[in-house]
Amino acid sequence: MSRGRILVADDELILTNTLKKVIGDADFMVDICTNGEDFFSLLADARPDLVVLDIFLGEINGIDLLKRMRAEGWKQPVIMMTAHSDVSLAVRAMKEGAADFVVKPFDLNHLSVLIEKNLEHAKMETRMRILQEEVEQGRAGGAIIGRSWALRRVMETAEKLAQSEDTTVLLEGESGTGKEMIARYLHQKSVRSERPFITLNCGAIPRDLAESEFFGHEKGAFTGAGEKMKQGKFELAEGGTILLDEIAELSLDMQVKLLRVLEDKRFYRLGGTREITVNVRIIAASNRELLREVEGGRFREDLYYRLNVASVNIPPLRNRREDIPVLINAFLYELCGRFNRSVPTITSDALRFLEQLPWRGNVRELRNAIERVILLNNVPTLGRDHFLFLRPDPATGSSAGSANGKNFVLEIPPTGVAMNEVVKELILKTLDLVGGNQVQAAKVLGLTRSKLRYRMEQLGIHPEHRTYRASTGVR
Repeated sequence: MSRGRILVADDELILTNTLKKVIGDADFMVDICTNGEDFFSLLADARPDLVVLDIFLGEINGIDLLKRMRAEGWKQPVIMMTAHSDVSLAVRAMKEGAADFVVKPFDLNHLSVLIEKNLEHAKMETRMRILQEEVEQGRAGGAIIGRSWALRRVMETAEKLAQSEDTTVLLEGESGTGKEMIARYLHQKSVRSERPFITLNCGAIPRDLAESEFFGHEKGAFTGAGEKMKQGKFELAEGGTILLDEIAELSLDMQVKLLRVLEDKRFYRLGGTREITVNVRIIAASNRELLREVEGGRFREDLYYRLNVASVNIPPLRNRREDIPVLINAFLYELCGRFNRSVPTITSDALRFLEQLPWRGNVRELRNAIERVILLNNVPTLGRDHFLFLRPDPATGSSAGSANGKNFVLEIPPTGVAMNEVVKELILKTLDLVGGNQVQAAKVLGLTRSKLRYRMEQLGIHPEHRTYRASTGVR
């Protein structure tokens, strides 16, 4: 793979040809733009990692192009060039978001250093942004923990599949088994590991916004699209990996659009006229057996076979019970460190009790149970009694403490209530319960942090407000 892609925009052909050779010899892909009219079409087609832009590009001012780039949401670092040693131009360019500024004639080695420096800085910012998202969603530092033969077989398969740069992989398994962690492992072990890993939860996207989330939109493409171009998740994953989680939730019309991208790696932004080519590896995940969904007419057969180039079935926790003690130990150390607690010991009786539970929510349910016990019991030893809230329900086989709704009672007022009010009150009460901690609230509600934040924004619940309580008449 190349070290990155550079767009050089200058109307001096001798200079652009020289830069193309010098930068290309350093293992970069180079695209050339010689007039301002073509700049944005080339920017959209090439999607470079960095732009080298002349202040005067034909009849068009390069600073105006830079300003429009930032207004439309293009975040690539831009190195401005000019033949005029004018400090005011340099200041203006930096104010508009230029990363660096060089005055012609310049030393080619110096420009190479600037390119290297700014690309490294951009990569670091991307890594920090991804890490911050992981921290916010409680996923940071997640390791795949276990010693069972079933899990070892999964990891061996994943390691082999990681050696391929672009083979599409389908991950199937119940909710909470760790499909996203396996997908991250595939990415981290692949040659794409230095590029983005983007997760797109197909079940969390409103149907009318799905195409925009996948492929982006041009400004004004639809009501509410705003004044800025938005890149979709496929563009953001350029060069890296995109995980399409809960793929079975995707509507049939979006399945058709996705199939074309899988086959051609091309698409149009919503409201756009320029075809965009992407280089991404696609991993799909489902907690339902996709072949059954195909047989039931809910999932396209051609898309299923396109996704199922290679597959990994992740076993539920009840089929690898020897992993339970290892997971419990890891969660105890992790959560006690987070909550500044001494790590308790766990009695053999409690351990046997936990090993025999059905764990319908799998590893996620186990972790949530340990977190609840740690928060509520600051004791040196955890016994069986501390986990009795997980006692299996004889009617369902599910744990009483799992998110199955058995202990939840909703009373509707005689006058009725709007669905949005019910959801809003549920979120508000949950936020009250956890002291406003959105990560904890998302776990209680069985949502991802991003889905909770989307619902809060949709319902007008503002995280900066200290008091969340609202009155709706729903109890």
